[in-house]
Amino acid sequence: MLSSISAAVGRLLISEPFMMDPNFKRSVILLTEYSEDGAMGFILNHLSEFLLGDILPDLSYSEIPVFIGGPVAANTLHFIHRCPEKIDGGVELGDGVYWGGNFETVSELIANYQLQSDEIRFFTGYSGWTSSQLDDEIKEDSWIVASNANVETIFTCDEDNLWRQSVIGLGQRYAHIANFPENPALN
Repeated sequence: MLSSISAAVGRLLISEPFMMDPNFKRSVILLTEYSEDGAMGFILNHLSEFLLGDILPDLSYSEIPVFIGGPVAANTLHFIHRCPEKIDGGVELGDGVYWGGNFETVSELIANYQLQSDEIRFFTGYSGWTSSQLDDEIKEDSWIVASNANVETIFTCDEDNLWRQSVIGLGQRYAHIANFPENPALN
């Protein structure tokens, strides 16, 4: 099932349908770093039980959901956004999606109700790979690399169906796996 597209910043990693690691089961990950030193990204479809106000009680607007970015450094907070005109200092990942930026500005925008939850995503922790680890996992068919990462996919409000929709978006070659059961014994 290996995709002919190589991993790169701004691309999506889609876990194979029977991945048993609970950290990555049916995951869609946005790659934020990819080099010979390793890779990093955020899981887009694992919603945590927390809202931003639970983690940062000083912010008056607490209704923004927080996602589990991955198992590494779970005590850290990261964000991606699609509003560089409001938040400076972010790194463009492609297609109008930015990683990080001036957090004081973000806090101020949230406190003044000038930043909506469909413009920004917060993550606790991240997904990380050492040098060549991700490449090896791709060769072992643990991940499918998709080039179709776009703003609507990344900032979807339907994270429960993101894995399935991302697989279908890969085209005819992969569409059939979107209906595979999570447990192959149930097939």
